[in-house]
Amino acid sequence: MSSLHAAVLPGRALVRVAGTDARAFLDRLVTADVEAIPEGGAGHGALLSPQGKILTDFLIVPMGADHLLDLPAAAAADLVKRLTLYKLRAAVTVADVSDDLAVVALWGDGAPPTMPGHVVADPRHAALGWRAYVPASAAAAAAAFPGALIETADAYAAHRAALGIVEGGADYALGDAFPHDAALDQNAGVAFDKGCFVGQEVVSRMQHRGTARRRPVLVTAESALPAPGTEITAAGRSIGALGTVAGNEGLAIVRLDRAKAARDAGAPVLAGAVAVTLALPGHVRYGWPESADGDA
Repeated sequence: MSSLHAAVLPGRALVRVAGTDARAFLDRLVTADVEAIPEGGAGHGALLSPQGKILTDFLIVPMGADHLLDLPAAAAADLVKRLTLYKLRAAVTVADVSDDLAVVALWGDGAPPTMPGHVVADPRHAALGWRAYVPASAAAAAAAFPGALIETADAYAAHRAALGIVEGGADYALGDAFPHDAALDQNAGVAFDKGCFVGQEVVSRMQHRGTARRRPVLVTAESALPAPGTEITAAGRSIGALGTVAGNEGLAIVRLDRAKAARDAGAPVLAGAVAVTLALPGHVRYGWPESADGDA
């Protein structure tokens, strides 16, 4: 019997980019290699500012000539506006379709069931499971398939955080983080071998010079962690802020060099007044730096 967890995610929105030029249009703009995403699959990427900061991250789901962008609901209106400005004469339409479609997350043991919608594997991490895009009016019913373990959006966020997968708006402020800060380079979110995209020069320079110092870490404490947004300090210096929190576990993007220096010196790392331990997510390819490297 299936033991899949299922949660409707009301904090997500869906933007449809449709038309004969949709795939090429998106490929010129976003960090992902959109041309390489197979039908029936999904990609992971972001739209950046010209300065290389993440305006919003999203999953990209090809559906024939259309592409669904699964993103934080707070970023949907701005994304529609920006893509509309970028399209010029391209044969593309851009629309927020969140009133018509809803996002259901599925994770755990077993294969996803047949559902009244489109189901794809989450490309960021195998243990994240699947995303289902179903009629909004049927979202709750779709999540309640036989054998489903019905969960809340908070339960899904806790599962995501335990895997070390950060999301815009929850773990970092949109417009204020580089792709490396959010580990998009670790989760197939940036294609460094494709043609240009908005903000590419800055991101490529960080990649080739190895200058990324802010990275996602797992945060644990012996007691409940304080609220998201609480400052994290190491040896009295700010190194980042809490993102998603679930009890005594959470996520944060921190300065790895400052955290490592404090740990080597035996100095405390605190989230507010709570002592915490930081660890690297198991799937990442970056490590703790040898030493601190300046104050930038």
